[in-house]
Amino acid sequence: MLTTALDTQGKILAAALRLFADRGYAGTSVQDIVSSARVTKPALYYYFPSKAELYQALLDRAHDERFRLMQEASARGKDLPGKLEEILNAHFEFLQSHRELIGLMYATAFAARGETPQEIRYLDKCQRNFGLVRDLVREGQRAGQLTQAFDVEHLARGIFGMMNIHVQAELVQPGQKPSRKTARQIVKLFLEGAARQT
Repeated sequence: MLTTALDTQGKILAAALRLFADRGYAGTSVQDIVSSARVTKPALYYYFPSKAELYQALLDRAHDERFRLMQEASARGKDLPGKLEEILNAHFEFLQSHRELIGLMYATAFAARGETPQEIRYLDKCQRNFGLVRDLVREGQRAGQLTQAFDVEHLARGIFGMMNIHVQAELVQPGQKPSRKTARQIVKLFLEGAARQT
């Protein structure tokens, strides 16, 4: 019985993700989702009280998985450059394996009013994910690996922002796949700068 319930819930989530990614929240009806998932409306409403709650479940999944991968990646790095490279690379790999889920996350962040449900909650998880990078930058400053001349928040936004720009570029123009090499170059630029050494 548990397997059947998980299968039904999984079918609903998978169908909703495909449709939201293709048509947006406003362009996807509950009927579209149940037809695609081949379930009944009562089955959908058993797991998700509303279309907005279903959308929220997908967003939570994206942010939570991203955070989990970032934590694991950070633990693999031996030093600040290694930790940052691992985090960026993990996010780039997540993009390749879960493009629609990542696309939904970014689309929600930049959506115009009315394109997503008003009650959607995601900023707290965005801040949590950003906080992981900010904490690494703070530790780097305390350890003397980074200059104290810059605000921790600004430094963290620099590296987090570069990661997001590469992801957005791939979402908008597929084929520009960011890779471990991209992650390494971002970290090198961030930590060493682009000025010619004299």
